[in-house]
Amino acid sequence: MKSNTKLTSVNILDDVYKKFKIKSIEGSINLQKIVNRSLDLYIKDEKYRETINSHNGLAASGSKF
Repeated sequence: MKSNTKLTSVNILDDVYKKFKIKSIEGSINLQKIVNRSLDLYIKDEKYRETINSHNGLAASGSKF
């Protein structure tokens, strides 16, 4: 049975992605897994959703992300 997936395209900040690649090697997780898990937690966990919505660590760089 083929799982239902949605192919999307997103822009990721280069510096953030480089840091993620290093951490992902240490933790054995890939971008697809972290995106799917993050989306699932965002939907199901109100505290996680509030944390993500209030995170402004990227705003200091002037990023729209």
